[in-house]
Amino acid sequence: MKQIFHEIEVNTKGQGLYDFTQQTISWLSSQNIINGMLNINILHTSASLVIQENVDPDVLSDLKTFFDKLVPMDNKLYKHTTEGKDDMPAHIKSALTNNHLTLSFKNKKLMLGTWQGLYLFEHRIVNHTRVLSHHFIGD
Repeated sequence: MKQIFHEIEVNTKGQGLYDFTQQTISWLSSQNIINGMLNINILHTSASLVIQENVDPDVLSDLKTFFDKLVPMDNKLYKHTTEGKDDMPAHIKSALTNNHLTLSFKNKKLMLGTWQGLYLFEHRIVNHTRVLSHHFIGD
């Protein structure tokens, strides 16, 4: 049994979903591992992680639109507005989604469905460099 840690940086250009599946798979492929569990944490409170459709870009667009309607950018609605109109809405969206994902790794393969991808869901409107911590436990 072993543990391996790794970080991936994802540069975002405003709100949207950013696919990091291949970066994760490439890292896992470079390791001498067969089976285990992978936990991925985002080290930020205004972006999140989701597993989502990886073929039709309309799904990603519709998700962004839905969350923007669900949590509007209107400073009149929030006390916490320190960093602008997207500040508190970004924290709410992050709370409604995930700050970590846990996936099985079996026979040297990350267990994702045919149409599934790993996405960083950026909730802020400006560019950011987001850090994703990967923690593998297995053999």
